[in-house]
Amino acid sequence: MSLLLPDSGLLFWMVIIFAIVFVILARYGFPVITKMLEKRRDYIDNSLRLAREADEKLARMTEEQARMIAQAREEQNRILREAAQARDNIVSKAKEQAQDEARKILEEARVRIEAEKESALREIRSQVALLSVKVAEKVIRQNLSTDKAQMDLVNKMLDEVSSSIKMS
Repeated sequence: MSLLLPDSGLLFWMVIIFAIVFVILARYGFPVITKMLEKRRDYIDNSLRLAREADEKLARMTEEQARMIAQAREEQNRILREAAQARDNIVSKAKEQAQDEARKILEEARVRIEAEKESALREIRSQVALLSVKVAEKVIRQNLSTDKAQMDLVNKMLDEVSSSIKMS
């Protein structure tokens, strides 16, 4: 008997035992193993499908987020434009009101100046009238016996009146 070549009886029994083990494994072991492998394959396939769906959802959500950000920016720009327009309207209205108020104040000042001017003219007229009365009083009180004295007095009074008018 050689160590490298087994005996024929030993070889026969090894083949029979291998066939029995193979039949037992084929009948009870391989179906369990293949069933577990199929479950594992289904689980992996399902996980891959869910991952793809999650990726698609994430892509949609990213697009939605980008769209919402763009929409928010547009809304922000619109609000800023409206605020700037409202500010400009308020400023222009305030300017118009200030200009109207300035016109009213100027008009009132013109009216007051005109009234004061009229009052001053009336006062000047009354003073001229008083001055005329005083001149007439002086003329009457003066002894006007001669024509020459009357003419000198009239010339003197006219000079006084003309000089007072020039000073005003």
